[in-house]
Amino acid sequence: MSDNTLINYLKSVIKAVFMIKTKAPDKIEQLVKRGLKIGRNFNMQSECIIDTSHCWHIIIGDNVTLAPRVHILAHDASTKNHFNYVKIGKVNIGNNVFIGASSIILPGINIGDNAIIGAGSVVTKDIPDNTVYAGNPARFICNTEEFIKKRRLEMDEFPVFEEEYTIRANVSDKMKDEMNNRINDRFGYII
Repeated sequence: MSDNTLINYLKSVIKAVFMIKTKAPDKIEQLVKRGLKIGRNFNMQSECIIDTSHCWHIIIGDNVTLAPRVHILAHDASTKNHFNYVKIGKVNIGNNVFIGASSIILPGINIGDNAIIGAGSVVTKDIPDNTVYAGNPARFICNTEEFIKKRRLEMDEFPVFEEEYTIRANVSDKMKDEMNNRINDRFGYII
């Protein structure tokens, strides 16, 4: 066994024993090596699960965001105990797609371009281009253009905050209080 092989083996044992979580870029790199296909500007937030055992059945387009705790599954093992086979299905996520927190994408699903999936959704059927779906099971809410138009109009009514109000810019406690006072039990928008 070479020194590098031994070191990598020991690292994997240490991670397993102490249950150290792999950083997202490392995780994605491993999945891509296994066959996951991802486009440009892919943003996967914390605690997402992309089916590691069948990731080569998953294609993710350009400008896709997975909010925290999204699950993308390409297999269904519910049949394994009954006849020793697992159902598999391709998952194709188009371009310019947002998938909300804690959503689950089941095997065999196509999500079209410019789609928005609301938080907590369970996607059991294909999602057409330019649509907003939400719920369990996910159902049609409106088209993306209507959704964006409504949100833009809200920006005239609700407070809007620029980058200095973000964690990235090290927002101060005073600014956090200001934000909460201006939002006043409603909504606001931040860059």
